[in-house]
Amino acid sequence: MSARKGLLRRRPFSSAAILILLFLLAMIWPWRVQLEAFPTIISAYTAKEYCSCRYVMNYPADYCQGYVKQWLPSTLTESLNDKRITATGMGRESRAQWQGVRQGCRLASEVH
Repeated sequence: MSARKGLLRRRPFSSAAILILLFLLAMIWPWRVQLEAFPTIISAYTAKEYCSCRYVMNYPADYCQGYVKQWLPSTLTESLNDKRITATGMGRESRAQWQGVRQGCRLASEVH
């Protein structure tokens, strides 16, 4: 018992930091699957919404770039020939492509 008291007295900030870290890990652990999916959501949202803005709503590119702009950085690449949008954000890449008047835009099945 005295060894523990000695450690807390000798290193109070280190002990507090370890306790805070353990608390944070305990809080985050149940949400680990959702947190792992979050980076993909950023790029998928950007690709799909930009594609819909451009080809479903027929707005100009500069308007649509402002429409999908987020606090987290992402890049957009637009292929005018096949109406395909590639968005990259947080290390993930997603693609959306115009399917037609009745179908609109759809995310590609392969997400990197």
